[in-house]
Amino acid sequence: MLYTVAHGVIPPLARAVWRPRVEGLHHVPSTGPVIVASNHLSFFDSVVIPVVVPRKVVFLAKSDYFTGTGVKGALSRAWFEGLGMLPVDRDDTKAAIASLDTALEVLRRGEAFGIYPEGTRSRDGRLYRGRTGVAHLALTAGCPVLPVGLLGTEDIQPVGSNRPRLRGVDVTVRFGEPIQVAGEYDGVPSGRARRELTDRIMAAIGGLSGQETAGVYNERPASA
Repeated sequence: MLYTVAHGVIPPLARAVWRPRVEGLHHVPSTGPVIVASNHLSFFDSVVIPVVVPRKVVFLAKSDYFTGTGVKGALSRAWFEGLGMLPVDRDDTKAAIASLDTALEVLRRGEAFGIYPEGTRSRDGRLYRGRTGVAHLALTAGCPVLPVGLLGTEDIQPVGSNRPRLRGVDVTVRFGEPIQVAGEYDGVPSGRARRELTDRIMAAIGGLSGQETAGVYNERPASA
């Protein structure tokens, strides 16, 4: 109920404020399980994608956003739950592993699950090597992966700013053709299949975003 109400208000408002350009929206499957795999430039990526996609996309968000107290905590919780996000403790290894099970449950329900294969947002604008969790989910669920390239979202709230910019932001969201995995890796050793599929997904994302590739994994700063 909260999602239905919030999704009827937030997307039109956000589109009116930031006016994102959307390309390839016809590639988004209207029904059925799909993994929405995107590059990651900003905290607002998890807002922009659900705002432009005509169906619910479930993202994981750090649990701190759901545990605040008072009016501010209640508003934060309502905002994230209203966008369809689910909490995860990024500093708990067991919880992070359990989040894969959560993602699989979302896909088994026939919904769309959003993920950033880089693991954490890029702070220098380059595209980092993808971690194989995205391929594990796709191969386990047997569902397609929708590559997404985001441009300009890092300008919505630049580093050091404590509030989002409402004007002068140029945001583009590009959707690529879904990558089909069912039957594609039959007989391929699991580790090799996950690595090959992940690299394939990252190549598709890079083709959409136009980012320079870093060639290494991105590590989350200890203070993040």
